[in-house]
Amino acid sequence: MSDLSLLVDASPLLAAGGGLWWARAKRPAVYWSLVQMPATWARFTVTYRSTMDACGLTVRPSRLRMLLARAARREVQPVPPRVLLVTPTTTGLRVRLRLPAGLEPADVAAASGRLRHAWGVHAVNVVETKPGVVELRMTGYDVLRRVRMPRRARSGPMVVPVAVREDGTPFVRDYLKVPHALTLGANQSGKSMYHRNLIKKLASQRVALVGIDCKRGVEQSAASPRLSALATDPTQALELLDALVEEMERRYDLLKEAQGIAWDTAPGEITADIWGLAEDERPVPIVVFIDEVAELFLAWTRKDEERRDRIVTQLIRLAQLARAVGIFLEVCGQRFGSELGKGATMLRAQLTGRVVHRVADKQTAEMGLGDLSPEAVPAATSIPPDRPGTAVAADASGGWSRIRTPLTSLADMATACRLHAHLVPDVPALAPFRPQVPAEPATATPVRLIKPVPAAE
Repeated sequence: MSDLSLLVDASPLLAAGGGLWWARAKRPAVYWSLVQMPATWARFTVTYRSTMDACGLTVRPSRLRMLLARAARREVQPVPPRVLLVTPTTTGLRVRLRLPAGLEPADVAAASGRLRHAWGVHAVNVVETKPGVVELRMTGYDVLRRVRMPRRARSGPMVVPVAVREDGTPFVRDYLKVPHALTLGANQSGKSMYHRNLIKKLASQRVALVGIDCKRGVEQSAASPRLSALATDPTQALELLDALVEEMERRYDLLKEAQGIAWDTAPGEITADIWGLAEDERPVPIVVFIDEVAELFLAWTRKDEERRDRIVTQLIRLAQLARAVGIFLEVCGQRFGSELGKGATMLRAQLTGRVVHRVADKQTAEMGLGDLSPEAVPAATSIPPDRPGTAVAADASGGWSRIRTPLTSLADMATACRLHAHLVPDVPALAPFRPQVPAEPATATPVRLIKPVPAAE
């Protein structure tokens, strides 16, 4: 009977332990907030000075500090960065530090691995917020294992949150800051899912979506209700690119006429891109999605070579000139190097946004990241195959981060495109390439059967 009473007394503890184990495995954000975050905060507070000293992130105190310490008969200690603010989040801790003279953000970033082990967190990312101030973004658990987009994510015209960074913040695709981008990755790496998510998010905005899918349209045909144009083979792609270049030139003529530069023109009315025009005069932005760009470079005959050279020329012209008139490129492929042919590296140089998923070799990672962030190449080659959607994102600023796209199926993209099919803008240059969308079947009116009246005998 005593054993039974002990079991009854221990049942709440067993239930609590089981609940914590379940939360750690299935709800890591809840486990972090209830258990891990208070313990990490306490460990950080108690061991901060000693950890900074052990990691080489302290400097020699100033002469005034040394004189004051000796006058008070205290031991002169090295000076660590001053803690300005500690903010808990659902994914980790954010610690803002004021760096003393002699330290720079690169020193803290180089020691991020040691800080991670010292405080028992999943990752530590260092971000410079302003000169002399850095922010340590500690992540308590692997936020890329089960992706959940943050509720508060920056969005707006031509700005869409498309993935989650490893520090728990959203990765935002801002076309006004990074107009053209290149997405690389091996088969089943998640690059198509990345493009699906972009199309899904852009479908609800005032923008024309254009698809070039030389795999007979198997990836982008599901978005047909929302597409303004679709090309499914290289010949159609050339015709569509010619139309886009003509549209670009027409918009430059419109922009030149709208400037109206005269002696009495106010400086604020002079603009060099369409975003300075009045909203009723501004042409609708166009985003061009190119799936498997290598198919546009392939050539088997002399006629194919002429077509390829024309395609590459038109792509380079769009990449160099189209940003100011609101035409943006999203190029996707498995590899993108000089072996594709003439003009490939020149085109790649214009695609300043880079997203590299799991690749088959180091050379492919260097194609996408080597000219922007060489230190990101090892991170791209270490992505495991069981993490589709995980990638390394970089841009011309030299910064990079690991990201992962939430699971987005073709059905999800197709549903969003059907829901916003009424937002397809009227762009006359793209009208001949508008995909044919089958009409929805009309709802059949149920037929009421009337029981025949039996004939009188």
